[in-house]
Formats: sequence, C-alpha cells, structure tokens
Amino acid sequence: MMVAQSVPYDLIFVVHLLSAVTVIAVFIVMRISAQAIITGASDDEQRRKFPNRRNWAARVLHLMVITGLTMTLIGGKSVSLSKPWIGVGLLCYLAAAGHLEARTLPLERTISEVIDHDGHASVERGRQLARSMDTLFAIVAVALVAMLVQF
Repeated sequence: MMVAQSVPYDLIFVVHLLSAVTVIAVFIVMRISAQAIITGASDDEQRRKFPNRRNWAARVLHLMVITGLTMTLIGGKSVSLSKPWIGVGLLCYLAAAGHLEARTLPLERTISEVIDHDGHASVERGRQLARSMDTLFAIVAVALVAMLVQF
C-alpha cells in the first residue's frame, strides 16, 4: 500500500478509504431495512426505512473507482494498472456498480413505492432485497481482500 507518497495522493487515499467505509455502512443499513420487511416490521417502520425518494448514499460506491483510478495515475509502480489486485478491484467495482444500479436500487425503489402506496411491502420483496444486498457484500468482500493482500 502506497502511503505518504505525496500530499495529493494521501488526500485521495483518505477519500478512497472514507468512501469505502461509507459504502459498507450504507449497505449495512440497506440490509437491515430489508430484514425488517422479512421479520414483519410495522407499516410505520417500513415507511421510515424506505422513504419514497432516490437513494443517493449508495452511489458513493462510484467515488471509490474515481479515487482508485486517480491513485493509480498519480502513484508509483506499486499501484499501477498492471497490478493484478488493481484489476480485481476494477472488476469488482464493475460487478458491484452494475448490480447496484441494475438490480438493487430499482428493487429498493419499487419497495419504497409499494410501501408508499400500500403501507407495507411483501416478505418476498424483502427477501429479494436481502439477497441482492448479500450479493453486493460478497463482491465488496472480494475487493477488500484484493486491496489488503495486494497480489
């Protein structure tokens, strides 16, 4: 891990780490919200957990690739695009971003609209969102291992 290379690099590295922590926290909250539906949360609780608005917080995921690629451009050889662990990170980002935008967020939006209209979502929709979140956690775990091991 290249740290203390330069002030710009280190600042971008800090933003990269903070965005990773934020993404994990947001995903945990989303998973807990899905579990609340599964366990039969009240209509009021479901409305609080699924407000009828877009989830911009989950999209902090996209900041990770921007900061990661920036670090590869201004960093040394140990963080170049030729490193396999960086390739794994990019592939994980593409998989996570694709799943988030194509599956998870549309499902969450549908759940929010159903709750707004009917007062609550079905247990099956909660299970679908939980499975979707589990998929995202698995992808993030692979990326985290790659970033820590740096093979």
